[in-house]
Amino acid sequence: MPETLFGVPMAAFVGQLLVGMINGSFYALMSLGLAIIFGMLHVVNFAHGAQYMLGAFVAWALLEYGGINYWWALLLTPLLVGGFGIVLERTMLRRLYHLDHVYALLLTFGFALILEGAFRLQFGSTGQPYANPIAGGLDTDFAFLPWYRLWVIAASMTVCLATWYTIERTKLGSYLRAATENPQLVRTFGINVPRMLMLTYGLGVGLAGFSGVMAAPIYQVNPLMGTNLIIVVFAVVVIGGMGSIVGAIVAGFGLGVIEGLTKVFFPEFAGIVVFLAMLLTLAVRPNGLFGNTN
Repeated sequence: MPETLFGVPMAAFVGQLLVGMINGSFYALMSLGLAIIFGMLHVVNFAHGAQYMLGAFVAWALLEYGGINYWWALLLTPLLVGGFGIVLERTMLRRLYHLDHVYALLLTFGFALILEGAFRLQFGSTGQPYANPIAGGLDTDFAFLPWYRLWVIAASMTVCLATWYTIERTKLGSYLRAATENPQLVRTFGINVPRMLMLTYGLGVGLAGFSGVMAAPIYQVNPLMGTNLIIVVFAVVVIGGMGSIVGAIVAGFGLGVIEGLTKVFFPEFAGIVVFLAMLLTLAVRPNGLFGNTN
């Protein structure tokens, strides 16, 4: 194994590649949730970042006040956050489906501001620590790879592929797609369309909650963690193609890696490389890499 790669120490290269894969894991999961909600409900869910933050805080609260460890939180939190999203869909969003998309965008944006403001009022802007559930790591000749970081990458890939398979290859997924594409026809088969739409939004929000739980041990749990991520995630969604599930997954992981490697070779561009990629994509393929060109 060479000690350097293109003049960069191998340890630095592998370290930033790992960081890029971790960031890509969160980009992919968050973009996947947004793609599901927009692709099926045609709702630009600006509350997605706040729901990601809510997932992290729910996991922290379960541990802090209930003694419920990370692994149980990983199962319970997506259900709780997804259920919270279902309440939002049933009480507010459902009334806006027949209106212009901007109304749902403004509603979710306002909801995000209220949620983040409430958590800032209660907890302040300082982060809450969350213990690492998997200590140690893989010590190689060129870098130390923490087990938890590797787990995050593997879990994210697994959830993304499972979600894609469920929506694209199962009967439930076909019902979900049909309920959003031709609701009148689906109703004639006795399928409860409003319930399918409710579950779709709950699934997208649940993915944000799942991401928040996995982020808690890596980043400090704080009310602004969603705000810092959501703008990048929207750029990823645009690059992959609005509503494209495959595009969200591929663009999420791909841009995470590109961002990580940019920090090694061109660190001055690391903060804007995702947005440069978005501008280039829009110039060449306005509908995104995997978006519908019709």
